Amino acid sequence: MTAVESRPAGVVLTPSPGGHRPFGARVKAFVALTKPRIIELLLITTVPVMFLAAQGVPDLGLVIATCVGGYLSAGGANALNMYIDRDIDALMDRTSQRPLVTGMVSPREGLVFGLVLAVVSTLWFGLLVNWLSAALALGALLFYVVVYTMLLKRRTAQNIVWGGIAGCMPVLIGWSAVTNSMSWAAVILFLVIFFWTPPHYWPLSMKVKEDYARVGVPMLPVVASNKVVARQIVIYSWVMVAVSLLLTPLGYTGWFYTAVALATGGWWLWEAHALQSRAKAGVTGGKLKEMRLFHWSITYVSLLFVAVAVDPFLR
Repeated sequence: MTAVESRPAGVVLTPSPGGHRPFGARVKAFVALTKPRIIELLLITTVPVMFLAAQGVPDLGLVIATCVGGYLSAGGANALNMYIDRDIDALMDRTSQRPLVTGMVSPREGLVFGLVLAVVSTLWFGLLVNWLSAALALGALLFYVVVYTMLLKRRTAQNIVWGGIAGCMPVLIGWSAVTNSMSWAAVILFLVIFFWTPPHYWPLSMKVKEDYARVGVPMLPVVASNKVVARQIVIYSWVMVAVSLLLTPLGYTGWFYTAVALATGGWWLWEAHALQSRAKAGVTGGKLKEMRLFHWSITYVSLLFVAVAVDPFLR
């Protein structure tokens, strides 16, 4: 995740004497505002859905246009998120090196950068992909910035549950980019990501809950015991795996996707129940091994969506 320098949380770094900010470092800072690592994960769910929608290889130019538009849109949302959260980012170890905290990018620059990316990405989608995809991308951006960041994040332990809807939208965007329409297949994959998001993020929140507690953000691990969080993780995990298996009986996928969904889903459930067992036993600290599920969750969604892309070629 974000690299952290060993300095007291809440200490905001300032540019070097005389206000000098090297050009190369400034470029890296603006790129960091877009959270490239997170966007990689979003594109992993976008492109395979385009293969499924096309039932084969989609137009390469369309794929590139969709990926660029998706990066610009998600990057704008992330930049605006950092602008709004710069106060608490300065107090959390995990986020203390973000550009608006260190002073490499000013708040005004971050705000303008995010707004420009929002406008450019919407026009990009509308002119080079289609206006349905543009509307979905803009809706995802507004949901992440307004609903999650401004309304939910600091007010409810269900923040990541409903806020995660924004992260589900690339699935719909990928489908609409190819078909200029919606489908139950896209809705099912949307729901897979919706139920994946909480058990993906809660293990990380368990690891850094002191950070969230320090700034008053009520992530579920902050307001509930490890036992309660682990139980919620197991519930969401079972629903996620069940939903992922709906594509085949409805005729959208075949044996290959089904085999991958069963194998990866089965391993996920094993890890989720193992975490619950350790939480029930009162295990804490490093022995809780909550990050095992977090890291596996990224592998799971990657493998599942690769199967989505490959399956049309094996039917």
